[in-house]
Amino acid sequence: MEGDRNGAPARVVTSEVALGDLLALANAAADAVVPTLAAPDRGDLGIDTKSSVSDMVTAIDRWSEATIVDLLMSARPGDGLLGEEGANKPSDTGVVWVIDPIDGTTNFIRDLPGFSVSIAARIDGIDSVGVIHDPIRSERFEAVLGGGATCNGDPIGVSSPGDMSRAVLATGFNYQPAVRTAQAELLRGLLPDIADIRRFGGAALDCCAVAMGRLDGYYEIGVSDWDIAAGGLLIREAGGLTADHRSEGGPFIAAGPAIFSTLLKRVGVHAT
Repeated sequence: MEGDRNGAPARVVTSEVALGDLLALANAAADAVVPTLAAPDRGDLGIDTKSSVSDMVTAIDRWSEATIVDLLMSARPGDGLLGEEGANKPSDTGVVWVIDPIDGTTNFIRDLPGFSVSIAARIDGIDSVGVIHDPIRSERFEAVLGGGATCNGDPIGVSSPGDMSRAVLATGFNYQPAVRTAQAELLRGLLPDIADIRRFGGAALDCCAVAMGRLDGYYEIGVSDWDIAAGGLLIREAGGLTADHRSEGGPFIAAGPAIFSTLLKRVGVHAT
């Protein structure tokens, strides 16, 4: 423990946080909501909209976030929160939980695969623990900084396509029409030079697919921290690389080392 020179309460520094304990807590939080997300009869979803008519939220999104937050705060009341549905709390411990209670809400509403719950623990600004659960495939993805990545307990790793012409990529589209137009133009220029493109509708599971080698790369403009915190860590721990150019209005990009530099150039950014 350490306190600041002004006598503020001591807080836990990164080296003192047990990553295994945070992983267990993230798994417990996911377990608390997955049965409801996986249930075939979900009743009235209570659908509402946020930034646009295509940016939807349900009562179950809000219930899921509240349930996760209650469990995390009961165990670690000094931690911070950053959640898609409004959870926002500063941290007294250096740990911030980054939560997407349902990533891929449009898929969830339409009873399509491609939605998940994503929970990450960010320690002193570094994404250090990640859990993503796919209720449809019953797949639990886990990653710990420096500890590798797994799916249902089995180690996973990124793919190594020979070149971009063999690469299958994923992307997504923003909720704002003007941004979608720019994304469509980027995709139009990219399509002739890759094997194919996929658009599943959930950034967290796109990241999982890259980490597992099902996809060779992923890029998207307009994602938020809760979309990629756990997934980005998963990719890096599975041997992949990520680049975050969101502060410049650019994309989040992820791929295995074999095509990463080429993908960066093709989507208009450069490695630093």
